[in-house]
Parts: sequence; structure tokens; C-alpha cells
Amino acid sequence: MVGPRLLGSVFRVGEVAVRLTEVEAYHGQGQDPGSHAHRGPTDRNASMFRQGGTLYVYLSYGIHRCVNIVCGPEGYACGLLLRAGEVVDGAEVARGRRPTARSDVELARGPGRLGSALDIRLDDDGSRLGEGRFSLTLPTSPVGTVVAGPRVGVSGHAGTDAFAWRFSIADDPTVSAYRAAARRVRRPS
Repeated sequence: MVGPRLLGSVFRVGEVAVRLTEVEAYHGQGQDPGSHAHRGPTDRNASMFRQGGTLYVYLSYGIHRCVNIVCGPEGYACGLLLRAGEVVDGAEVARGRRPTARSDVELARGPGRLGSALDIRLDDDGSRLGEGRFSLTLPTSPVGTVVAGPRVGVSGHAGTDAFAWRFSIADDPTVSAYRAAARRVRRPS
């Protein structure tokens, strides 16, 4: 599995670099109801079906720009949501992009905050690692203990709650807090 191997990697977008401390895996079409690619390709998720190393960028809750790294072969949608990290270069720039952060630990703690700290934009969707302003450097030494657990905010999908698809570095202060998904209650019409 790619998720644990990406922990400790340095993801750079222009002037700011983040050491990844938390990621979440999403499987492809028909296999993972929690994935945007579950029902097949659309204009919105087309990047998920591209070759590994492609970035899939989307807007969450209409405000947060989130970024995934596609991890599979072309045509098979799977990727890793970059959930959290530690800013290791360009902290001053990241602070300017995240003025409400109470400390540097909070600069990229959570996928929306990470997207803001790195200045991820919707038009970055479909970009490739190693091209333009994006690079990824894998760790050269072990990152310590890796923790696996359920994804944040994903529930109600038959069987997917049981899978440990969220990976993080144990006891790292930049890892986001786990929040179980709120179950939707359907009201009679």
C-alpha cells in the first residue's frame, strides 16, 4: 500500500514545503463508495482516472481546496488525500496564507488548511508531480510508528467504515483530530 510509504515525504508547492504526516486512501470506481470516483469518470473527478503522479484537486464544503495524489495506473481511479503535514520550508509565506492559525503546528493540520498553506488552487487539478511548481521527495529514513485507522468523516457506506485507510505518524502534533462521520437521518417526505 502506498499510503504509509508517503508519510514523511516532502510535498513542495512553489515556496512552501510540507512534510506529510497524515494521508487517506481512496479506491477506484465501484469499489469505494466514499471516493469521488465511485460512480465512474465525470468532469469533476477525471484527474482521478489519470496516471499515478497526477494531482486531483477539488473543493470540499464549497470552501476548502483539497489535494489528492493519484496512485494507480491510468484508467483505475485510486489516490491519497493529503490530510496533514508540518511546514518545513516557507513557514512565513504559509503563515501569511493561514493568518488564523494559532501556531505553526496548525498551519497544515487538516486537508483544507494544508491546501491553503500550500496555495493549492482548483486550476491545479490535473497537474503532475515533478512539473511546474509541484514536487514530492520521498523520505530517506523511517518515519517512526505508523498508525492506521478509519477515514475522517466517511461512514454509511457498506463495509468501508471497517477499513483502516487513514495513515498517520504516531504522536505527531500536526496530525488532524479524528472525527467520525455524522450519520444522516432521512426525514419522511
